[in-house]
Amino acid sequence: MSVSYFGGRVVVVTGAGAGIGRQLAIQVASQGGLLSLVDRDESALRETVELTGVRPDLILSNVVDVADRTAMQHCADETSHQFGRVDAIFNNAGILYSGDVLDCNFPDIEHVMNTNFWGTINGSKVFLPDIVQSDRANIVNVSSAFGLMSAPGYSAYNSAKFAVRGFTESLRQEMSATHPQVRVSCVYPGGVKTSIARSARVASTLDHSAVVDSFEKSIARTEPAEAARTILRGTEKGLPRIFVGNDARVIDVLTRVASSGYQRIIPTLTSARR
Repeated sequence: MSVSYFGGRVVVVTGAGAGIGRQLAIQVASQGGLLSLVDRDESALRETVELTGVRPDLILSNVVDVADRTAMQHCADETSHQFGRVDAIFNNAGILYSGDVLDCNFPDIEHVMNTNFWGTINGSKVFLPDIVQSDRANIVNVSSAFGLMSAPGYSAYNSAKFAVRGFTESLRQEMSATHPQVRVSCVYPGGVKTSIARSARVASTLDHSAVVDSFEKSIARTEPAEAARTILRGTEKGLPRIFVGNDARVIDVLTRVASSGYQRIIPTLTSARR
């Protein structure tokens, strides 16, 4: 990865308060990027800002819920006003929810869709008018390995991440036809060692601590800093699909080789663990 790809570029990162988003901010800052950071957790966002070590005039901190379209538009306007342009956005903000469809409540499903899917659309849409004015721009939307493969107990999360994938692939084709200097990438992380499980909601039939324990011991393998490096390398290359972790790569191969056949395998494995 070039040490200066983002040097002097204005970069927006949502979900910058922790995990992959925080590492993206730190690593873009190390290249000399100008940052507009977004997170709904003010204290976490403040800590990220401090960790970047960036001068106050070269960083903008936005305490915003990405599901709030009006607030996101204000964030875009403020970013454009402070820096005069926007060159890249990483739509990284996301939440996890676990629970079978029978046990899910409508508000929980809506909450996942509003953050993971509509948050991605909001970020892409409000910054797009500035991004298409850049001579070299990137839109990077974070889906998931669960945007490639569904799993029982994750219908809401799967729905949102599959939707992010479809939206991003369509947007990539639009930009290729009308604004080829804007490169659009979709990221598919496998299990990353973040706090996403600890902050997740679960259906009332599930034990939250057991879900967290399973995620952190059996699923989360990749460190956030390594995930961010992989994403930034893929972004610089303009890759349409960026896989984070060997687990994501295995899932990609499995779903392409087995097609819908994987849907006969996963429930069997899940039942065996219960």
